[in-house]
Amino acid sequence: MKLDPKTDLTFTRTINAPRTLLWECWTTPEHIKNFFVPKPHGVDASEIDLRVGGKFNTTMNVEGHRMESEGVYLEVVEGERLVFTDTYCEGWKPAADPFMTAIIEFADDGNGGTTYTATARHRSPEARQSHEDMGFYDGWGTVATQLEEYAQSLK
Repeated sequence: MKLDPKTDLTFTRTINAPRTLLWECWTTPEHIKNFFVPKPHGVDASEIDLRVGGKFNTTMNVEGHRMESEGVYLEVVEGERLVFTDTYCEGWKPAADPFMTAIIEFADDGNGGTTYTATARHRSPEARQSHEDMGFYDGWGTVATQLEEYAQSLK
C-alpha cells in the first residue's frame, strides 16, 4: 500500500502478544470495550459483523458524552488486516460527515509477538492535519498500549 503523507497518518509498533490474540481482540465486541479508546474514556457498546460490508459500530463515552460511530468493513483478511470506514454505515448508506478510513495490520514478529500497524486515511490534507492535531499519535499509541496490556491479561 502506498501511503500519501498529505492525507495519511500511520505508525507501527511491536506488541508483545500473538497476532491471533490481537485479531480476536479487534474482532470481538466485548474485547473492543477494553482498549479501543484511551482511558479514562470508554466504549459503552460495540457491534461487529465481520465481513465486507458488515457493520463496525461503537458507542464511545468521552467525559460523559456518548459518541456514536457507525461504519463498515471494506476488507477483512483473517488474522492479518482489517479495513473499516465511517464513510458508509451498514447497507452502504453514505455518512453525512465521514472522518476516516482505518487500516489495522498484524504480522508475526518472529519472537511470539506482533508487528502492529495502524493507518488512518483521510479525505483531505486538512482532515489529516485535524486528526494529527487531535492527538493521533498519542491517542492511537495509547490504544496500542492498552491493547497489549489487555491481550496479555487474556493469555
